[in-house]
Amino acid sequence: MNSRKISIEIIFAGRSNVGKSTLFSSLFGVDVRKGRKPGTTIKPNTFSYRDLLITDLPGYGYIHGVSRDFSERVKDFIVHYIEGNAGRIIAAVHVIDGKSFLDIVERWEKRGEIPVDIEMFDFLNEFSFPVFVAVNKMDKVEKRNYVLNNVAEKLGMIPPWTNWKHRIHPVSAKRGETESIKKALKKVLIDHKRQELLSVFK
Repeated sequence: MNSRKISIEIIFAGRSNVGKSTLFSSLFGVDVRKGRKPGTTIKPNTFSYRDLLITDLPGYGYIHGVSRDFSERVKDFIVHYIEGNAGRIIAAVHVIDGKSFLDIVERWEKRGEIPVDIEMFDFLNEFSFPVFVAVNKMDKVEKRNYVLNNVAEKLGMIPPWTNWKHRIHPVSAKRGETESIKKALKKVLIDHKRQELLSVFK
């Protein structure tokens, strides 16, 4: 990170293994550090451009081979990070895995628990910045509209998902199919009168 004072920030949040880092790299053309083993550090990956900071927060949720205590500490870190920097955050991208999201959410619901993805989405929406949902790995999803309609419903948005195209963005980060979320983030910069930062995108 350079020494320039950071005045605005865009954050990326999501479970482990949903492709956050791949999406980050696809959008900005930078490779972010990936730990050799998931769940070994609680540290965000960051990329700065002029006075804009872009932050890839640690993946939350269950990680195989990692203690529940560590998973809770990751979640606490994310909550405190967002609360502490909310004043400069201008947008959040909540990345979910389009292929597994519904199965995971329904598994939690059957146990009578609030799914961690729903909990995180609701938490992000407590702040004044816009929250976008990047539904990743859509190249692996067969029933596209069925899945996206159900994603919308689980996140408290009345289907069809097409009514929420300003918030729900189907992407395939590995294939570089990220135009929708890129356009949404560009609009945020334009709305903040920061057009000179549009060149941050790949």
